[in-house]
Amino acid sequence: MVSSNTLSKTDLAKKHRAVPRIAVIPGDGIGREVIPEAQKVLRAVCADSGRELEFVEFDWGADKFLGEGITLPAGAVEMLRDDFDAILFGALGDPRVPSNKHVVDILLGLRFKLDLYVNARPVELLDARLTPLRGRNEGDVRMVIFRENTEGLYAGIGGQFKKGTPDEVALQEDVNTRKGVQRIIRYAFEYARRKNLKRVCMSDKSNALTFAHDLWQRVFGELRREYADIESRHLYIDTLAMEIVRDPGQFDVIVTCNLFGDILSDLAAQLAGGLGLAPSGNINPEGTSMFEPVHGAAPDVAGKGIANPFGAVLAAEMMIEHLGWLEESAAVRGAVRAALKENRATPDLGGKLGTREAGDWVAEYVAKGHKQHA
Repeated sequence: MVSSNTLSKTDLAKKHRAVPRIAVIPGDGIGREVIPEAQKVLRAVCADSGRELEFVEFDWGADKFLGEGITLPAGAVEMLRDDFDAILFGALGDPRVPSNKHVVDILLGLRFKLDLYVNARPVELLDARLTPLRGRNEGDVRMVIFRENTEGLYAGIGGQFKKGTPDEVALQEDVNTRKGVQRIIRYAFEYARRKNLKRVCMSDKSNALTFAHDLWQRVFGELRREYADIESRHLYIDTLAMEIVRDPGQFDVIVTCNLFGDILSDLAAQLAGGLGLAPSGNINPEGTSMFEPVHGAAPDVAGKGIANPFGAVLAAEMMIEHLGWLEESAAVRGAVRAALKENRATPDLGGKLGTREAGDWVAEYVAKGHKQHA
């Protein structure tokens, strides 16, 4: 939380905005199919609760880039930072743009330029039939993974020498700053304390990455003393990956670097039913944050009407929880859980509904009364 005496003029304007403004970027592929379903569910929430949201859609994606040569328009970052409370993001990626330039400029550009240093990946098994783990139930797979989102190997520092020759050399630099490491680890501890969670695990590979991850070790050692009420431990990333599969119930909060968090959160998502049910938040605690499903644009599925909208719906649920709509976010999560229990889902989850029908079912469930179902 930011104290009132540290709020910028922009933050104060957002704080007093009567109706939250949401920038909507459907993007490419199935993003254009699932984001409207997430909006449909949010409109049902608003109709039931009496709250309001204002949606403003932006056509940034492969079509705009191919047609106009524009990825992220001039002034877009400042506009999103100053004029919007949150961003609901679909997916980017199109085989017509093999360089992925628009993905780098838009998605990674927003993460870096809006300083969205927290990548939050909640992992919760909503229906026991969906986990590949034998003998596990819903209570056994429930954790959140915090990935540092602006540094590490994703900082884009490196290069190639003698590319395409037998003597080629490729370098990629792993960037870790004390500020960056400290703020993501502190965020993980603060989240655990706020949510009354008892355990925080920090993961690195400091036995091999002896310079970069020594910094993680030292910062973690300093901060854990400030949070003596929370059980804290360290695991090397390879050990952590094994332990998550062996016994996921031992973890509440995990915090790690950019690359490891990217890999680990996909592994954990598979234990909860796959990427089709995986939401994420790209968060700046003091600014505009962005929420998206994890599954990507999936061009092989796009246009068939079978894309799973639940990841996008759960990303929207994360967004309204971030805005402080706690009762409403619980209602949306309860609606998705009910849809899975009744198998009112798309084929990837064993159901027979199309994208719109699955979205309709969740929206109608919410419309029946979120207080009743939360």
